[in-house]
Amino acid sequence: MSAAKALKLAQAAGVRIEVDSGDLLLEAAAPPSAAVLDALRRHKTEIIALLRPESDGWSAEDWRALFDECAGAAEHEGGLPRAQAEARAFAYCVALWLYRNPARSAPGRCLACSEGERLNDPLLPFGTEANGHAWVHSGCWAAWYEARRASAIAAMIALGLKPPPRFSDDLSGSEDA
Repeated sequence: MSAAKALKLAQAAGVRIEVDSGDLLLEAAAPPSAAVLDALRRHKTEIIALLRPESDGWSAEDWRALFDECAGAAEHEGGLPRAQAEARAFAYCVALWLYRNPARSAPGRCLACSEGERLNDPLLPFGTEANGHAWVHSGCWAAWYEARRASAIAAMIALGLKPPPRFSDDLSGSEDA
């Protein structure tokens, strides 16, 4: 299980999580199960890294305010139905979290598989110069990016944002079929 899956498990159990000085603060209507607590305990360090405001400078309130502002603008100014506006706002927050929390690695090793150059699958830089690069094989990229995206979604959930039903990260706000 990953930190992202532990956060999703907690969210499904109705647990809201915040970070306070290196500790996880849990809030729930009913005590979480031992399985949820164990998953959070095993992945505490990674969860804190995902949620710590210092990692990107934004608090949970900042992210919720951005989501509300984006959803409101898409609905009222863009004329979208509320569900589609929220899907678009959530996708935007995920994309912004990925940008504000870049993955970096030293050249010469794939961040996904830890291997060096391959004859038919060279290491390629992913990211922008201002934020640094993550070096990833093209063959490793899809799985690596999906894990990053899952971390961003888990962070948004833990910060109090709920992904819309059948969430798609398509910024057009359309839903998966």
